[in-house]
Amino acid sequence: MKNALIIGATSGIGKELAKLLVADNYKVVITGRREKLLQQIKETNPNKYIVKIQDITNLKSCEVLFSELENELKTIDLIVFSSGVGNPNYKLEWDKEFPILQTNVIAATKIYGLAYNLFRKQGYGHLVGISSIASIRGNRHVPAYFASKAFQANYLESLWMKGKRSKANIIVTDIQPGFVDTSMAIGKTFWMSTTEKATKQIYRAIKKKKKKAYITKRWWLVALLLKNVPSLLLQKFL
Repeated sequence: MKNALIIGATSGIGKELAKLLVADNYKVVITGRREKLLQQIKETNPNKYIVKIQDITNLKSCEVLFSELENELKTIDLIVFSSGVGNPNYKLEWDKEFPILQTNVIAATKIYGLAYNLFRKQGYGHLVGISSIASIRGNRHVPAYFASKAFQANYLESLWMKGKRSKANIIVTDIQPGFVDTSMAIGKTFWMSTTEKATKQIYRAIKKKKKKAYITKRWWLVALLLKNVPSLLLQKFL
């Protein structure tokens, strides 16, 4: 039986991915701040889930988590970072920007580093980060969120490069969803995917060990447009 760790599994993509992994005979460590929600997931298959209550913005707790799991599981085959926050900030209020940076940049970097070093130590492993299609360009309404996702995408690519040159068999996958119907979504928009559909595509990309995957698949077209549209034209829409 393989072991997986999902950072941020109380709801949304993290929760749905945990279900798919358990169905595929993984033992899955699920983390988050809301113990009640994690315990509800565990009750569906007590032998396959391990619950760890954690706030990833507490960087010391991230180190403790990895130390505990090394002792309890010995090896971890797959680590998924599925935590993220982001809200509009029209007036650039620091109190709104800081939590985004704290979770999407500082905590993400901490987890990615701990995961990579664990895999290097054990000789193998697959790291998956859920960044976003938002990583491609900026946005005047949600600047910190878009910038934080660009940071994650570039950091994951950097780790992918390191993995390719490492003696260990380290795989790094950057998942870039478009609009998915989770608590992060605000209102109705085009090409909104259900969480279940998006997660199934994410898991297929993980199993194929892809370097990058747009979710759902047709978002590759939006990615292509975003990469090539001039900024003067793009600013009218973003």
